Amino acid sequence: MTLTQRFREQARSYMGISIGLYDSVVIAMNTSTAKAHIDLSPPQRKLRVRNPGWFLVSPSVALLLLWMIVPLGMTVYFSMIRYNLLYPGENEFVGLENFTYFLTDSGFMPGATNTLLLVGSVLLISVVFGVLISALLEASEFFGRGLVRVMLISPFFIMPTVGALIWKNLIFHPVSGILAYLWKLFGVQPVDWLAHYPLLSIIIIVSWQWLPFAILILMTAMQSLDQEQKEAARLDGAGPIAIFWHLTLPHLARPIAVVVMIETIFLLSVFAEIFTTTNGGPGYASTNLAYLIYNQALVQFDVGMASAGGLIAVVIANIAAIILVRMIGKNLTDKA
Repeated sequence: MTLTQRFREQARSYMGISIGLYDSVVIAMNTSTAKAHIDLSPPQRKLRVRNPGWFLVSPSVALLLLWMIVPLGMTVYFSMIRYNLLYPGENEFVGLENFTYFLTDSGFMPGATNTLLLVGSVLLISVVFGVLISALLEASEFFGRGLVRVMLISPFFIMPTVGALIWKNLIFHPVSGILAYLWKLFGVQPVDWLAHYPLLSIIIIVSWQWLPFAILILMTAMQSLDQEQKEAARLDGAGPIAIFWHLTLPHLARPIAVVVMIETIFLLSVFAEIFTTTNGGPGYASTNLAYLIYNQALVQFDVGMASAGGLIAVVIANIAAIILVRMIGKNLTDKA
């Protein structure tokens, strides 16, 4: 055998060994992967079955369900019977009669209209002035800016009853109020705001209480605005209005949506301000659905009709919440 033939035989033997090693390694890897898959799958499935999380959470979920279902069930029950505290023995079943009486009551349409006007006006004032005040505080540097921020936020922490009393006796009062003093200073007859403009007065009081909440959320959001984008916009020749319109407002889209959703939920149940200042009057001029339900329950003692009104208010609030959640969810998805 020549030298060339020996070299070829050795190369073939080496190639055969290498190919055999490669095949054995591949087979071993596939076998170990299959064993690992077979060995690891059952414990994972067992952990999912034996996970005690659902058992630990179930007491709190059951408590929340009872907390919600029991009052709701009692309200539904009272709305189906004639239950008047002046006639305790007459509790016969009347079906949907209470709902019909509440919807056809003379105060329902004014109450629903006033509720929509109150919520829409307060939201508009809170969002517009909240954005403007937050942008001004962020854009300006002056001594005592931190104190100004605290003073702007402080009305939100005042109780609604206390705030309404302050506005009623110290500001809107036609004799001893601040506005009456200013009117007299300019030789003008003072105005009895709560008598002549009751709904406007309620809107001003509630806006004064909820504007700080919008300022708090929007000022916090302004802190996360990228300053490099603003500097680049200034270098490109953009003015303050252009920066506010193209950078600040898009950045505040999510915080504004959160402010609208949270404030709407609370503004639908405004009661203390109306009860403290106008008592829903004159007539139904400042009555909303929450005060109308109170009037039916604790003034006219008609618990059945008040329960029906409460369920109608719950339906309206849920419709508003669903619409707002969908709008905000779409907004967050588009901005993501």
